[in-house]
Amino acid sequence: MPQAVIPIADLGRARRAAVPTQAVPTSGLLLDQLGRPLTDLRISVTDRCNFRCSYCMPKEVFDKDYPYLPHSSLLSFEEITRLARIFAAHGVHKIRLTGGEPLLRKNIELLIEQLAQLRTPDGKSLDLTLTTNGSLLARKAQALKDAGLQRVTVSLDGLDDTVFRSMNDVDFPVAQVLAGMDAAHAAGLGPIKVNMVVKRGTNENEILPMARRFRGTGIVLRFIEYMDVGATNGWRMDEVLPSAEVVRRIAKEFPLVPLEATAPGETAQRWGYAGADGGHDPALGEVGVISSVTQAFCHDCTRARLSTEGKLYLCLFASGGHDLRPLLREEQASDEDIASAIGHIWQGRADRYSELRSQLAPDDSGAPGARRVEMSYIGG
Repeated sequence: MPQAVIPIADLGRARRAAVPTQAVPTSGLLLDQLGRPLTDLRISVTDRCNFRCSYCMPKEVFDKDYPYLPHSSLLSFEEITRLARIFAAHGVHKIRLTGGEPLLRKNIELLIEQLAQLRTPDGKSLDLTLTTNGSLLARKAQALKDAGLQRVTVSLDGLDDTVFRSMNDVDFPVAQVLAGMDAAHAAGLGPIKVNMVVKRGTNENEILPMARRFRGTGIVLRFIEYMDVGATNGWRMDEVLPSAEVVRRIAKEFPLVPLEATAPGETAQRWGYAGADGGHDPALGEVGVISSVTQAFCHDCTRARLSTEGKLYLCLFASGGHDLRPLLREEQASDEDIASAIGHIWQGRADRYSELRSQLAPDDSGAPGARRVEMSYIGG
């Protein structure tokens, strides 16, 4: 029986955002119900991707007939920049552009130019980054840098070409992704980070080859546990390889030492390669592990996510969001009103899905909450 196709808009359910009766000023510090500030904003610029990774956009669901969002539904670059300016006034100092595959968005360099002009309340430039599968990076790296992009993170799930082609499911060669990383390095888009989603039984044998490849190169490699995001990837707990096991495997060949977090709310646990003296050797670099399944880090999460058509989500595992687009288009709300709406939403935030999930019995296949939004829709 064919699998039912659920349009991306239905997987991104959201209630209409409203301006509260009591204004929420932009003080540069906005706290939620658990005292977590809003400092990071991830903006999805497209719901489309040219890869069909099984853990994100499986081909049997996202096929050639899939009903993607029409272009008229997407936020314009000017609308994105306007919202980003308001978020910055609330304390956001880091913006990451995501997708889908963000480099598929036509003329994305123009958006980057606009975002690069924004400033924090104390006059600093925003930390402006982008996550990509690397397929278009070789041809776009210099233009992205010239537009004002500072860094890139590349998703790469293995170095073995057969494994990589199987995981992206469109027969895309790993050599072209590596060429894109070389172009990004040459353009000055660094330090480059590489994200590898580890799926037990699929690409776990690529852990050590990836560590060997990037050790000592200045590229930061991060291993991400296969996550239960969305309704289409067929997630199963027995396909999760815990980050502790990833660290154990690497440490058997390369001694590691724990490192402190670089900033509050950082998702990755950092491990440095040890030198001859047993301490961290910066020349050898580091690896990170993101343990969103086995070790919850909700307590200091400072990230919000904006979908490509203007829906605000407060958690990667959210089952619903808040639609800001009507404020921009139908109501033609002022910046102050939109800021109050965003402030009111964040102040009511109490999301901690991963902590709640970790309280379930090991054999409990259910998880708290309703069907969750797709990762491909709001970015990882």
